[in-house]
Amino acid sequence: MTMTPAESHINYQRIEQAIVYLEQNFKRQPDLDEVAEKVHLSPFHFQRLFTEWAGISPKRFLQFLTVEYLKDRLAQSKNIVEAAEAAGLSSQSRVYDLFTTLEA
Repeated sequence: MTMTPAESHINYQRIEQAIVYLEQNFKRQPDLDEVAEKVHLSPFHFQRLFTEWAGISPKRFLQFLTVEYLKDRLAQSKNIVEAAEAAGLSSQSRVYDLFTTLEA
């Protein structure tokens, strides 16, 4: 199905809004439902649309934001526990999981 220019523009704005929301709130690790609600879409439709427009899933995008933040934090302080807490992760094992997941 082909989108009209108006639909395409609305979808672009929704994904832009979602990206900004994720950038501003990644330390809270918002879930798919929360971000989808912010852009007025069902989680299923949001997941599909985000992946189509951004080339990666919202979860993967959130992981990249978190890893970049962790890299900066760890460059300033070698304390993994503090870095994990500052990034909104529940433990240092989540830091390990995140880094190994993105390597794959």
